[in-house]
Amino acid sequence: MFLAYVTFPTPRQISTFAEGHTILLFNAVLATDVTNILLQTGPVARGVLAILLLFSLIEWAMIFQKWGMFGRIRRQSAQFLQVFRATRGVASPQALTASSSPFASVYAAGYRELQAQVGGIAPNPHPPKLKSLSAVTVNMQLACAEEVRRAEKGMSWLATTGSVSPFIGLFGTVWGIIDAFAGLGNAGAASLRAVAPGIAEALITTAAGLATAIPAVIFYNQFLQNIRDLAQRLDNFAMEVTAQVEKAFN
Repeated sequence: MFLAYVTFPTPRQISTFAEGHTILLFNAVLATDVTNILLQTGPVARGVLAILLLFSLIEWAMIFQKWGMFGRIRRQSAQFLQVFRATRGVASPQALTASSSPFASVYAAGYRELQAQVGGIAPNPHPPKLKSLSAVTVNMQLACAEEVRRAEKGMSWLATTGSVSPFIGLFGTVWGIIDAFAGLGNAGAASLRAVAPGIAEALITTAAGLATAIPAVIFYNQFLQNIRDLAQRLDNFAMEVTAQVEKAFN
């Protein structure tokens, strides 16, 4: 005689299984509904959705590019400032670091002007006098402005996407409502079947416009704050280098 042991699932396992299948079923139904709505849209609504899709693709490419750029700036700048503040006196930019940090570019601009005024910079108990300390500062400020301008590149696209996308979606909304009323007039009677395609166009274009604009506005504000912080730190660094130069050559 053989005894068979049957293991019954626990209530928790049954609940987890049911929840998982419910989520999959909901996603399948949602995808089917969205597909049906897109198939029912007219050429104008599809044109609006194509424009918004193009805006969204460029927007997200810009977001990922900026996100990586600011992360790289933070890492390289922390490394450069650590080496700079551990170095005594005014050192060659190549001796500090080979990174492409904005701080390294600003320092190199000031160092070039300093080198043009005093010639070769070498240890000297009686260093030559500077002709113009303000010229060194101005060159670093110009380099600061150039680095900030480089960081701002592409920000106008995020601003344009965040401000224009809702109105593009609104155009699709208005056109969908026009289609709904046209269908109602052609049907000659008030029925959901007559107005459903136009209402679907209005809702899908409105949602697409908002989905495109909201991330653009959020990341534009975040990146703008990063740029302002970078500009302030570069200005402070330029003053710090100016103080080092004045102490070393005056």
